[in-house]
Amino acid sequence: MRAWLDDLNLPHPLVIAGPCSAETEPQVMQTALQLRDSDASIYRAGIWKPRTRPGNFEGVGAIGLKWLVKARAETGLKMAVEVANATHVKLALEHDIDVLWIGARTTVNPFAVQEIADAMEGTDKIVLVKNPVNPDLALWIGGIERVLNAGIRNIGAIHRGFSTYEKTKYRNIPEWQIAIELQSKFPHLPLICDPSHITGRRDMIFSVAQQALDLNYDGLMIETHIDPEHAWSDAAQQVTPARLREICKQLTIRKTTSQDEDFHHEISRLRREIDVADSEILKLLGRRMQIAEEIGGLKKEKNVSILQNKRWIQVLEKMKSEGELKGLSDEFILRLFRAIHEESITHQEKVINSSSNG
Repeated sequence: MRAWLDDLNLPHPLVIAGPCSAETEPQVMQTALQLRDSDASIYRAGIWKPRTRPGNFEGVGAIGLKWLVKARAETGLKMAVEVANATHVKLALEHDIDVLWIGARTTVNPFAVQEIADAMEGTDKIVLVKNPVNPDLALWIGGIERVLNAGIRNIGAIHRGFSTYEKTKYRNIPEWQIAIELQSKFPHLPLICDPSHITGRRDMIFSVAQQALDLNYDGLMIETHIDPEHAWSDAAQQVTPARLREICKQLTIRKTTSQDEDFHHEISRLRREIDVADSEILKLLGRRMQIAEEIGGLKKEKNVSILQNKRWIQVLEKMKSEGELKGLSDEFILRLFRAIHEESITHQEKVINSSSNG
């Protein structure tokens, strides 16, 4: 799976850059020319844009492929486009586009992914699969497996975050653990981070890109436009080619390990402390569930409903306040205590629904 990435022989992480949408031929060409001397080795541009709601700019269509062919001829950059159906694949292959990616809105639909995989069967082009919009690891894995089953070996994954109805600082919450779990299941699959879609804000792109590299990602996809403020789509999350060069220059590339003996000694000590802390967390969670079962018994005796929404809101607000004092983000507290709350409800349901003679 990594052969295509190794063949690029990059001295730095893979950088895929270019506008959210191909708008005009001059815009495509000027952006590509300004990226020619940057760290970018693949140029991305949306030709067909699946938008959440009708009425928004949905791409220039197949004419944009000709612009990309011209941009490749003048810059030497590989070209990448999103494909959402078999027709898109056919047109992209006819124009010898180097990289095809399956977008987040498509990955949620196994029928659409299968159609695309069938249309790409046996191609030696690079195929990248974005995570689905919802946090569903099985869907992401399924999309990758469908592409692999089509005999495609030049494959990678793009992590662009996950949609949520909650208000957070991100456009799409990263849910890093899901991408890490994907890595554990496909250790040789190149993993690329898309900080543009995760953040939705150009001022946060550097920090998320750095976090991805700290987690040993193989590359970055960063939306880049010659005039971001006036972009026809996703203006707030695009950077200029000059800013992209600054970001790449400022990024720190971590080593996978160190040969220093003191480092290994100290990190082993700290990991032992984490192991102890993790065991204590599980012990406390076990005790919390025992208390939840006792509460379930009281509710059963008095015929009281399990969910007490007012109490849940009070607990959540209290924990968010206490978590802030301990340097924990609201997003983390929300995810943690929602999981705890759901488990508590499950324990109470078992008690309430158990037989009296059980």
